[in-house]
Amino acid sequence: MTPHPAPPPGPQDNSQAVLLLRLAGPLQSWGSRSAFNRRETNGEPTKSGVIGLLAVAAGHARQEPLDELLLLRLGIRVDQPGTLLRDYHTVSDYRGRPLPQAGVSAKGLQKPTSPAKHTHVTTRYYLQDAVFLAAVTGPRDLLHTLDEAVRAPAFPLALGRRSCPPTQPLSRGLREGNLEDVLREEPWQASRRAREQYAAQCGREHGLDRPLYPARIDRSVTIEDLQGDDVLHDSPMSFDPYARSFTSRRVRHGWLRIPTGFPQPDTTATDGQDDAAGHDPFALLGW
Repeated sequence: MTPHPAPPPGPQDNSQAVLLLRLAGPLQSWGSRSAFNRRETNGEPTKSGVIGLLAVAAGHARQEPLDELLLLRLGIRVDQPGTLLRDYHTVSDYRGRPLPQAGVSAKGLQKPTSPAKHTHVTTRYYLQDAVFLAAVTGPRDLLHTLDEAVRAPAFPLALGRRSCPPTQPLSRGLREGNLEDVLREEPWQASRRAREQYAAQCGREHGLDRPLYPARIDRSVTIEDLQGDDVLHDSPMSFDPYARSFTSRRVRHGWLRIPTGFPQPDTTATDGQDDAAGHDPFALLGW
């Protein structure tokens, strides 16, 4: 597949917009500290993972500068936290040779393990059945180009790792407003099964023998904010395999009360402060 051609020159629209991406799939993995034989995953997508996905969709080579992609701001809403999967691996040389060690010789060649080691144990962590809503804000023209690229990507897309393809549709298009407002008003993106299970749980918690379909639900968010009280070291500066670099960004964490999207929501029992189907302090843990 070939990279997307550059748009023809013309009047530039420098107004801001928000691009929404539904990040869902059987497996996702968003590592920020992984190395060697242990590859972990964060509980939600990293900025490097989302920017990397957009760069791949637009056909950027790893060595290319990120340029305007560095200016994008990110917000993540956890619509379905999923569960953690630990995948156990063993690695060996198909020729039966001892595995190399991390050290290299004066010629730059990896030395064999001593004493000889023929098997490495490696561990990979994934999120199963998770659903996130990623909101990316920046210049409208740039986001329009990225929206088209995500819908017809130059290269295969992945949710953090190549072995984690996303479900479709990935893009939910452009929206007006700021990150927080857009994330607050976009309907819940959880799977149909998760939504029905939630409605059944709401009914039980209200002493009903039927599902209860609330109009809104509380979901956790992480929004990039210069005044945020937390710091994440996941903002990419370069994806060059020989010069990978990242920097820190400030974020704030919170909760938003979002529309559930049920066709006929029952608002009579769920609009008050005592809503048992509202804020769930254990939602981030997947309990």
